[in-house]
Amino acid sequence: MGTARKKKPRNRLISGPGTLLLWLYGVMVVGAVSRSAVQISTEFDKAPLAYSLSAVAGVVYGFITYSLVRGGETARKAALVCCAAELVGVLTVGTWTLVEPSAFPDATVWSDYGMGYVFIPVLLPLSAMYWLRKARTAER
Repeated sequence: MGTARKKKPRNRLISGPGTLLLWLYGVMVVGAVSRSAVQISTEFDKAPLAYSLSAVAGVVYGFITYSLVRGGETARKAALVCCAAELVGVLTVGTWTLVEPSAFPDATVWSDYGMGYVFIPVLLPLSAMYWLRKARTAER
């Protein structure tokens, strides 16, 4: 008999408030990816930057959703990094759309700090980073 190395169970990230985060990120994945897919396939020449940024947002939301489902410390850290990058993106694009609106002939998911999505794009990464940091301390 060989010695089997026991794996530690993964820390669940989708319990309690994590379930709501998972649901919201899932909705944002569907919204951002479907919106950008339609826009890119039908009118890309109208606002290529805006539509490409919406697609990037959808990919980021998808990765965070996957990380929340996967669980474990590595997934928690990866999700935390992605949420920080998401927040930087929202703040950058949100400010850019206010300062230079002509750069965006059509809105992105992150335009005006996510106003078209009831400001969920700016509130979601803040909430997720808080939850992910709390999930780390709960593990110890």
